[in-house]
Amino acid sequence: MIQTVEIPWREGTVTGRLAEGGRLGVLLAHGAGTNQDHASIVALRDGLAAAGHTVLTFNYGYTERGGKRPDPQARLLACHRAVLDWFRQQVERVVLAGRSMGGRMGTYLAAEGEDVAGLILFSYPLHPAGKPEKLRKDHLPDIVAPMLFIVGTRDALSRMDLYDRWVRPLPAVTTIEIDDGDHSFRVRKASGRSNDEAQSEVIAAAVDWLAGLAGPDA
Repeated sequence: MIQTVEIPWREGTVTGRLAEGGRLGVLLAHGAGTNQDHASIVALRDGLAAAGHTVLTFNYGYTERGGKRPDPQARLLACHRAVLDWFRQQVERVVLAGRSMGGRMGTYLAAEGEDVAGLILFSYPLHPAGKPEKLRKDHLPDIVAPMLFIVGTRDALSRMDLYDRWVRPLPAVTTIEIDDGDHSFRVRKASGRSNDEAQSEVIAAAVDWLAGLAGPDA
């Protein structure tokens, strides 16, 4: 059962969707062009909740207002941190997870010292599309919590040679590749599988990794 909650932050409130489960909580943030009710976020939320985890999605301030353009990074982080503080009252430990921009915001919070059990980065945007020189990597070595990067091998926002050089070797990083997946984990027919099958691979990878964090009876 999904419960709708109102979460306070410095500019009012944002809406969250809470699926209650185990003591390990997953805070799942949406990407720049979506909101928490987008099909991709709902599929991730439901898949993780079905595995027995408490999952919270939320809207950033700009999506709560119905906007399309993301707020400045400082405002995104203020909202994300307020939701994290609220969620900590509901669970024993929190994993920061997110699609694209939402995952990137989570990495900044972890690099700034937020105490989290781990991070799951779905399609981490290592660089803007067409701008591989603008790498978003410098803060990643500062993160001590274990990180799972689930990456599509055709992701236009994460060239694999750059990922292999700057992210994969980091000691806290585990990498799962979705073969032929783009930034949304869509695959071509030539891959021999459907988009739904690729999405199932993504969810299964996250569930398996979380099982190692959660331990028995979590």
